Amino acid sequence: MNFRDWARIRYRVKRGGILFAIALVLVGTAALVSANNLLFLIVASMLATLLVSGVISKLVLAGLELELILPDHVSARRPAAARLRLRNSKWLIPSFSIHLASEGANSVLPEPLYFPVLPGRRIADEAVQVIFPRRGTHRENLFLLSTRFPFGFLEKTARVKLRKDTLVYPCLDPQPGFEALLRGVLGETAQEHRGQGADLYRIRPYISSENARHVDWKSSAHTGSLQVREYASEDLGSIEIFLDRSGGPSREWFEKAVECCAFLLWELSEQRRNVSLVSQGFAAIDDRYAMLKFLALAEPLAGRQTATDHDDAAFQIHFSTSSNPSDFPNRGGRMVVGDADLFADGSTAPHGS
Repeated sequence: MNFRDWARIRYRVKRGGILFAIALVLVGTAALVSANNLLFLIVASMLATLLVSGVISKLVLAGLELELILPDHVSARRPAAARLRLRNSKWLIPSFSIHLASEGANSVLPEPLYFPVLPGRRIADEAVQVIFPRRGTHRENLFLLSTRFPFGFLEKTARVKLRKDTLVYPCLDPQPGFEALLRGVLGETAQEHRGQGADLYRIRPYISSENARHVDWKSSAHTGSLQVREYASEDLGSIEIFLDRSGGPSREWFEKAVECCAFLLWELSEQRRNVSLVSQGFAAIDDRYAMLKFLALAEPLAGRQTATDHDDAAFQIHFSTSSNPSDFPNRGGRMVVGDADLFADGSTAPHGS
């Protein structure tokens, strides 16, 4: 990220500064009343201390450069390992007692950092965890560099704006009801794709027309009736996720639908399932980062539009607020997550057809 975009330095008087100012006023008043030269010397020393404090604290913040290095893929509300580099570009003068924190509604640094000393022409490289609160493009992040050095009378704070477009994917962590939907999808697709694979699907009663080589004699002896082994197909088929952006869905439902789509495609791709994502003006197959990029930037559409790039052979998961049956192409297997299926408490109740 780019660095060194400074805003005006802010000053805040701390408790020590208030006490020092009260003491300065009292000593100055006593010096004027008594005309005591020693008291005038003390007042002069205190004023010089304030001046030195202001100059040194300004030098501490001067010449500091900040850089935040992010990983290639970042999702919302999930900690991401990053590196934060603070560089002191001054030749000889070190910087002392520096506090670094992020600011604003899009704060990405959960906890502030503290640098006791940073020598001149040196770089402090820290491994940090950053959390982006929302999906989308983050173009600006605010950081605060502050110091109370040397005496703690004033806290000087400089705002640093890091300017670079950072694409943040939707949250990939499971929300209430998302895992139940995933289990339902896996169950439906496994049921539809029983075959001659290597993995055991289930043991069931024998049917007279079946080949006897699949009989499981151990289970048959245990139950007292013939049982056969049924295997899962090696080709589990493809799954298509359709996100209907048309019709002006509510923002709350749409954001939950986007996160549910992201969670499903990520988990299904982790299980090496063939996953595709279809929406108005978009279609992608087996490229999860391209699909996550689309979901990161997806926005609702006002008018009613349809998407035509559907895979007729795939198992369908429709996210739509439409109640018109003609908006859903006829499929052999389908789940519909509609307007009433993503409830306010986050639970899902998809229905199939």
